[in-house]
Amino acid sequence: MQIDPKNDIIEVDGVQVSYNPDAKKIYILLNKLPGYLSACVDSRGVPTIMDLLPHTGERLFPVGRLDKDTEGLLIVTNDGDLAYKLTHPKHKIDKTYLAWVEGIPSESSLEKMRQGLELEDGMTAPADVEIVNFTDHISRRNTSGISTCLKIVIHEGKKRQIKRMCYAIGHKVLKLRRIQIGTINLGDLKPGKYRYLTQEEVESLKNISS
Repeated sequence: MQIDPKNDIIEVDGVQVSYNPDAKKIYILLNKLPGYLSACVDSRGVPTIMDLLPHTGERLFPVGRLDKDTEGLLIVTNDGDLAYKLTHPKHKIDKTYLAWVEGIPSESSLEKMRQGLELEDGMTAPADVEIVNFTDHISRRNTSGISTCLKIVIHEGKKRQIKRMCYAIGHKVLKLRRIQIGTINLGDLKPGKYRYLTQEEVESLKNISS
């Protein structure tokens, strides 16, 4: 729907939405902790990512979402155009995850992920998948005692996609961390901490070929 922000009034659940095209654009890289919602507020009192961020005076929102128990890289901004580019499937922006799964997936199972899997909401696009290492007892939920760390690169954003892909090949995800979006990687940013993206980093995201 086309709107004129100078003349039209937009409300969500009776609350007017403000729009200021001249607002200073803010770009924050957060290393999200597990247990925090990728949301601005939560009526149930569950902690959100905003509890980990500075008060900027601007209305910020996360670019995409990470599940409550998923950790890692999250970009928070007030730049709607960039958020759209990074999240819309047509732009095919790579997102890289480390997934610790129960047991040891076979090469044939990993190849199924590379070719695309049939989930309840349709086929996934081909993913890049490789084994990083093996670990003992990554989680108390790990009944097998052995887990495998997989590096998975996808460009889609289906709900709980990584977890559902791993489950589809018979391996439960015990721990999940996003480490890169496009050209931006988590680096050595400590869990629960944030930093502002540099102008060069912002431009690199805007200039990613779609």
